Amino acid sequence: MAQTAQTAQTRTAPAGTAGGENSGGRHPGDRILRDATRHSAARTVALALLAVTATGATLLLPAALGHTLDLLLARRGAEATRWVLLCAGLVCAPAALDALEDVLSGTTAARTTAWLRHRLLAHVLAVGPRATARFAPGDLVTRLVGNAADVGTAPGTLAGSVASVAAPLGGVVALGLIDPWLAVGFLAGAPLLALLLRAFARASGDCAAEYQRLQGEIAGRLVEAVGGARTIAAAGTARRETARVLAPLPGLSHQGHRMWRVQGRAAAQAVTVVPLLQITVLAVAGLRLTQGALSVGDLLAASRYAVLATGVGVLVGHLGAIVRARTAAGRIAEVLAEPATAHGYCRLPAGPGTLALRGVSAERGGRTVLRDVDLVVPGGTSLAVVGRSGTGKSVLAELAGRLADPAAGVVTLDGVPLRELGHDTLRRAIGYAFARPAPLGGSIGGTIAFGAFDPGPDAVTEAARAACADGFVRRLPLGYATPCEAAPLSGGESQRLGLARAFAHAGRVLILDDATSSLDTLTEHEVTRALHGTTTRTRVVVAHRASTAARADRVAWLADGRLHATGTHEDLWRDPEYRALFGAR
Repeated sequence: MAQTAQTAQTRTAPAGTAGGENSGGRHPGDRILRDATRHSAARTVALALLAVTATGATLLLPAALGHTLDLLLARRGAEATRWVLLCAGLVCAPAALDALEDVLSGTTAARTTAWLRHRLLAHVLAVGPRATARFAPGDLVTRLVGNAADVGTAPGTLAGSVASVAAPLGGVVALGLIDPWLAVGFLAGAPLLALLLRAFARASGDCAAEYQRLQGEIAGRLVEAVGGARTIAAAGTARRETARVLAPLPGLSHQGHRMWRVQGRAAAQAVTVVPLLQITVLAVAGLRLTQGALSVGDLLAASRYAVLATGVGVLVGHLGAIVRARTAAGRIAEVLAEPATAHGYCRLPAGPGTLALRGVSAERGGRTVLRDVDLVVPGGTSLAVVGRSGTGKSVLAELAGRLADPAAGVVTLDGVPLRELGHDTLRRAIGYAFARPAPLGGSIGGTIAFGAFDPGPDAVTEAARAACADGFVRRLPLGYATPCEAAPLSGGESQRLGLARAFAHAGRVLILDDATSSLDTLTEHEVTRALHGTTTRTRVVVAHRASTAARADRVAWLADGRLHATGTHEDLWRDPEYRALFGAR
């Protein structure tokens, strides 16, 4: 497990910090934020209009209060009454608009998050096994769930930021309209506020990037531990695994406290700078009042506009949310940067299912695992792929059905390169069965039918019979309709369902990657008889047993990433090294 954890840490470590900038100087998450905002453009505009309208009412209120005070001091009660009613409306309007904004902001965040999760999940599935080779499953889940939710708040936050910027700017403009010297007094200290906000954005961005990275690392380790729960229990290493999973927690705590310290420092600096600016504005206003340039109402309005102009708290809050969303978008951008598997538009001509690998090489983890493999599997025949562990058997099986692309060379089916086939054409032509098939499809019957097309109930039943699965399926409470979670299956039963799914979907080629390893000898014999005796499909079988290799028409023997030899099992059996693969002398 420790070795697995080390591998996960290696593959989840990004080339640069998630929140950093790329070589072009642009933040990698900016495009994601733009796409998210564009997706919710109408709602974002509505949010911005609501926020700006509420801000406009807030900006009008000090002027109205100041004028009302002047009217009251002048004993013009009738006219003052109308202004008091106006002030009451200006107080209530922002509250009502803020309530609407909260509702619209919440629904916009939910819709944007759902859209981004669909996009990210579709891309991960389109990338295929390469996605989980680079990012640990737990880390992918963190990006899909938590980081997508952070990005989902971006449209609402950006819309609110318009108002949070409009309020200080409006306050400064209003001060200038009351008296230009008031604006001059405020602007003299404004650069300090700008420096404060810039320092906060930079420090909080670093904190958020590291915090989110550590969250992904913990999630990756947790998924590994849950997947290996039986091994951990059998080894009695629960405490050690708990410590391993939570090892990044102190770093996470440190980054969390660091974020609070950054915010606390920004608040403390604001507490120092903001009152000084407000006092400066009030001092200038008082001086102008004594000079007769301002009225008492103007002084009241100036005091309120000074508060609005120094609204650092609202700006800091929105800035922090934008920084978190931008950092999360950078982590999502790393996943989307993995190129999805591109498919062509060709269809297969009529043919027996001849599979050919020409000059095929493959790399994994920076090392070459297959080199210059030339292999032809005639249509309707079976090929067993054998070799010691690590010689590239499973990689060859991946390339044969285009679960992965070769680093060099080409794989063809009936003369057409797999790269040029359309997605549905490819998946209808080639079926897979694995050592540990995933129970997808909702029900047992759905698991067998799960694929690029629905083969129909009769084909599902026929495939289950061929895989020796029909008997135990019918004994389940609801038979083929039994939900997967209500049908705990043994390893052999799961493999039989996986074989049935492959039988139901493989049109021309059937690829079995150690798909019978959990079957008992009798069941394996029956499945193998169905596989080799009643089908005209081309079959590629990754074999670990001599009996499996013996039933194949030909055997491909891999050694050190190369095709060491091909031939019948009987011919190769004369070689002592070949017999040693199966523990025979």
